[in-house]
Amino acid sequence: MREAGHAELRRSQVNLTRHLDTDGTRITELARRAAMTNAAMTELIDQCTACGLVERLADPRDRRARIVRFTPAGLAWLDAFGVAVAQAQQEMADEVGPEALRRMLRALGRYAGGDEGA
Repeated sequence: MREAGHAELRRSQVNLTRHLDTDGTRITELARRAAMTNAAMTELIDQCTACGLVERLADPRDRRARIVRFTPAGLAWLDAFGVAVAQAQQEMADEVGPEALRRMLRALGRYAGGDEGA
């Protein structure tokens, strides 16, 4: 990410970006998905807002609620992050073999309670 010009985000802040829908997500939903308090998630949102990656807007369905969404710079960061993840997976596949990587991703997906890598 640093080589792509995106060194501003720390690993802890990825906990926000990985749970954020591209069309925006309510703060309470982000906190629920990340298993964090609203206050802790709000701190991550503040940090990512200061970096210019996300913004807060009134929820069009409920003006009292706020949603968070990626800014154009945030969407560019998301694209670069996707490229970095694909590169890391390719490097791992080169090291351990594609079948071992698939098995590991399936196992990690089961462990995390999702279907990643399935």
